[in-house]
Amino acid sequence: MTSRTFPPAPGWSPGGHRIKAPLTYFRGTDKTWVYGGLRIRDGVEFTFCAPSRDSDGWIQLLQRIAAANRRGLIVVTDNLSSHFSRRVRQWLPRHPRIRQVFSRSRRAG
Repeated sequence: MTSRTFPPAPGWSPGGHRIKAPLTYFRGTDKTWVYGGLRIRDGVEFTFCAPSRDSDGWIQLLQRIAAANRRGLIVVTDNLSSHFSRRVRQWLPRHPRIRQVFSRSRRAG
């Protein structure tokens, strides 16, 4: 690697690193999480807000989706831990119409 022979661009430190600005905001207790799903067949959306992102909120979304769909359905989700927690793994067999599929394979652990 050769040494820099030109000055860094504005907004970068003399060492060539991006200058980080201090945060001017904070997240207080008023934070909320939005859960949602989209039924691809007809574009129907399912959304609701929850005070935290956990298994309870995920199960609530699954219950709302199940109530709105008489036939079986596949829910495609990411690998967030609350999507495959013990509570969710216990809930899913009691609701055999819902099959949960992960967008990427998870490692067993």
